[in-house]
Amino acid sequence: MKIQGRMFIWLSFFILIMAVVYGVWSKEPAGTTALFLAFGLSIMIGFYLGFTARRVDAGAQDDKEADVADDAGELGFFSPHSWQPLMLGFGGAIAFLSIAVGWWLIYFSAPFIVIGLFGWVFEYYHGENRTQ
Repeated sequence: MKIQGRMFIWLSFFILIMAVVYGVWSKEPAGTTALFLAFGLSIMIGFYLGFTARRVDAGAQDDKEADVADDAGELGFFSPHSWQPLMLGFGGAIAFLSIAVGWWLIYFSAPFIVIGLFGWVFEYYHGENRTQ
């Protein structure tokens, strides 16, 4: 994490220099403001990563002699047979379609989204998979 923190700190200094150059050269307030906000976000992320790196153990990315396999580990549990993302995708498609067709269509997408969301959250609390 220490390396990523340093990368973001250096990126923030680059963005700051570019914001000043862009602001002086173009005299355009929207782009200059966006670059200064990008500087602020980058410096916040850099300081957070540097601050956190002092409190956690060094990872494989901090060791110059580490292999790629040293950072491998469990990525998480992914449900192999869930139908709930399909329900959420269908509801989301109808919701985004309502932007083009009419806002009244969102009322028809809400039940699909709610059922898919509750089904996905509570998928392993009932049925044959409740012990996993």
